[in-house]
Amino acid sequence: MPGDLSLTPALLLVRAAHPRRAVATSVALAGAAAVAGRPLREVALVAATVLVGQSVLGWADDLTDRERDRRRRPDKPLATGRLEPGTVWFALTCAVLLVVPLAVANGRRAGATYLAILLVAAIGDHFLHARVLSFVPWVVGFALYPAFLAYGGWNGVGATAPPTPVMVALAGALGLGVHLLLALPGLVDDHEEGERSLPMLLALRTGTPRLLLLAGVCTAAVVVGILIAGRTVGLT
Repeated sequence: MPGDLSLTPALLLVRAAHPRRAVATSVALAGAAAVAGRPLREVALVAATVLVGQSVLGWADDLTDRERDRRRRPDKPLATGRLEPGTVWFALTCAVLLVVPLAVANGRRAGATYLAILLVAAIGDHFLHARVLSFVPWVVGFALYPAFLAYGGWNGVGATAPPTPVMVALAGALGLGVHLLLALPGLVDDHEEGERSLPMLLALRTGTPRLLLLAGVCTAAVVVGILIAGRTVGLT
């Protein structure tokens, strides 16, 4: 974008971290922690952990897709050369070194769970992004979020009660819905690149408008289910 030419490397680095998704995920998880009755300092810790973790995934995604983005996303700073790969690698390394102690500060079980979420997401993005099993890391990662919240605590001392199976199942279903909704805007480019992810295959069968409607309705229903389950069975 023309206005990006005046941005500093720091702001370009923020853009490459997929900030909207990072902030949205951080706020959603922090809100869930607050609704679950966690103290304010633990809510803040959840928000910080998820924000740094999502930045790690954003930078890793742009590094992995740099060649593809040069063809399809000329607005991305890393793809156009306005941001050096070495700068992104440095930021990514620092963020990894930061997210590990942040995750462990939530409790050992919660920390291990969150680091597993990041690992699943990174591996899935690298190996399954363009395949029919593209939904697997989304379902698995979201299904682990209730455990991250349930086992969470402060200063490395977490809880021991596991999440309820209903919340785990609903969170996994939410991951599938989010995957479909986020993939839809880029399906034209994905098709031209020859990718065959699950959203692509479904869109080819149903049509993109119908898939958008179905995914939106199902995702909204899952969110309502999570709210109802939170008030009835609870997180743990």
